[in-house]
Amino acid sequence: MKNLQKGSKKLLNAWAFYDWANSVYTLTIASSIFPLFYSFLFAEGSDKIVAAFGLEFKSSALITYVTAFTFLVVSVTSPILSGIADYVGNKKNFMKFFCYIGGAGCIGLYWFSLDTIHLSLLFYFMGLIGYWGSLVFYNSYLPDIAFPEQQDSISAKGFSMGYVGSVLLLILNLVMVMSQETGEEKMQMMRYSFVTVGLWWILFSQYTFYILPKGVSNGHKVTKAVVFNGLKELKLVWLQLNQNLRLKRYLVAFFVFSMAVQTIMLVAVYFGEEEIDWGSSDAKTQGLIISILVIQLVAILGAFLTSRASSKFGNIPTLIVVNFIWMSLCVYAYFMETPIQFYIAASLVGLVMGGIQSLARSTYSKFLPDTEDTTSYFSFYDVAEKIGIVIGMVIFATIDQVTGSMRNAILFLFLFFLVGIALLFRVPKENPISN
Repeated sequence: MKNLQKGSKKLLNAWAFYDWANSVYTLTIASSIFPLFYSFLFAEGSDKIVAAFGLEFKSSALITYVTAFTFLVVSVTSPILSGIADYVGNKKNFMKFFCYIGGAGCIGLYWFSLDTIHLSLLFYFMGLIGYWGSLVFYNSYLPDIAFPEQQDSISAKGFSMGYVGSVLLLILNLVMVMSQETGEEKMQMMRYSFVTVGLWWILFSQYTFYILPKGVSNGHKVTKAVVFNGLKELKLVWLQLNQNLRLKRYLVAFFVFSMAVQTIMLVAVYFGEEEIDWGSSDAKTQGLIISILVIQLVAILGAFLTSRASSKFGNIPTLIVVNFIWMSLCVYAYFMETPIQFYIAASLVGLVMGGIQSLARSTYSKFLPDTEDTTSYFSFYDVAEKIGIVIGMVIFATIDQVTGSMRNAILFLFLFFLVGIALLFRVPKENPISN
């Protein structure tokens, strides 16, 4: 198909449609059905120990370690692969590759079993790396297909399409699971849910792939210098930060508090499954999925309120207040035991989840120097965020593994928010030159 002109409505809508395709992964696999399925693999009241890689792990710690490892792989490979894709001019092929790897991983979760734990974890790894890997190239298309004045609106449209699509599939998956009577039948429906996610992701992405341009093919061959060009650009950004004290201090603060935010978001359902007294497995299933839907709905309100607050009080003061709320949530989570308390926590998480993510990125964008090379700066931002996730997840999993309680691990995250707040207070209002 002939490439459409930059800024055309059809091209923009096709780009945004990939959000409809891939967002089902984050809601069904990462946030709801898979965590429930994983917990149901273990008998009620068991010690939930898994033998893997020659060691014995607490079940929640094992999945957290694997998640952290996946983010480590993404953080190392994404700048290298995006640099190669830009140089060779075939970013769509890279995006397709990760999409199909992720979709195949979701379908492979149908066979997830403790008896074949290593193969099962490979499928989990494939889904996670496929989602985040394809997102690197998906996001990099935005300046290629949209003019600056179109980017905010089409990005928001993609987010809303992803939200609607993922909620629709989750409701279908929920009906599939809750229509069954026995635990074994429910688990079988969960396995089918994983397949629906993989098929949804692969099939609906075809429209995006059909419309999006391949990239500017230039016949360049990949050399050793090209492979490491992305990493060199990140190093250059790091050196340039010394000339921008405000951006540098903000980035350090972001690195610290984002570490805790992303960790909580990734382990919230596992925490609710393990630490809350739901009374029965059916009540647990319904309660956790309701909590996830509550978080999704409240997050929209939270993003709006945070945006209003930042326009009135400023970005940094608003971020400080939001971090105080997150810090309080860590203490609250340590003591909560009942479903009602968990619903309250879910509502508060939703309120500050969407807000802190959107505000953190827009604050970074505002603090950038006057440069055309924004891609390198945002690549640096993404890598910093993912490395933060790795550190946060490893610390969380280790405390969970050693102490045997996720409560101790979530309370420890209190310190990250406290340090993050202190660092935000050090961000200057203006930008003096750093020596």
